Amino acid sequence: MPRAKPTNRLPKRPLLKMNKPSLLPIKLTHMLLGLTLLAMAQISVAQQLEWNKNFKEDDDTPWEEIQAQLPPAPKDENLLPFYVGPTATQKFSIDAKSLAIGTDGVVRYTMVAVSQGGAKNISFEGIRCASFEKKIYALGRDDGSWSPSRRNQWEPVVRSKVNRQHAALTMDYFCGNLTIMGNEKDMLQRIKSGRTLTDDLLKE
Repeated sequence: MPRAKPTNRLPKRPLLKMNKPSLLPIKLTHMLLGLTLLAMAQISVAQQLEWNKNFKEDDDTPWEEIQAQLPPAPKDENLLPFYVGPTATQKFSIDAKSLAIGTDGVVRYTMVAVSQGGAKNISFEGIRCASFEKKIYALGRDDGSWSPSRRNQWEPVVRSKVNRQHAALTMDYFCGNLTIMGNEKDMLQRIKSGRTLTDDLLKE
């Protein structure tokens, strides 16, 4: 019988079929991520609309000042001196019993200023942190009564080196970023200790 011709070809092996990875889990992940982002966007829009609504209402609401009640004449034992600055020509104090924060956001107090010659000036005043303004309601008489001030109107607090008693009260003890800082007790404690709001910020 004739011999079969030799061949160098290797026998063919059956090809293994590789299963393609399923795309279903990836699609589900992308779908869930998209739904989550959509929900977050809707929440953010709703919150922004609510914030705008509240802001508009607050902005449109006119500020109304309450009727200020004149306090009793200050007594020496209730006076708390506060530091104004190295150029001050008078010594300043506030009557601790008179300090009050009104429902209109005005900090009211009685201030006592004593000159180097001993002359004393008493005034009942208010500071509005939201507008950085001050008002003098009345001036004290020697008999303990009050006389209406001719400057009974809101004026900007002057940040100068001279006559900066209102700036000292506003920036050092009462207000921060146009906001009332704490309550009456907090303010009195700052004045008693001589620690200003700036000192508290540096401490933090």
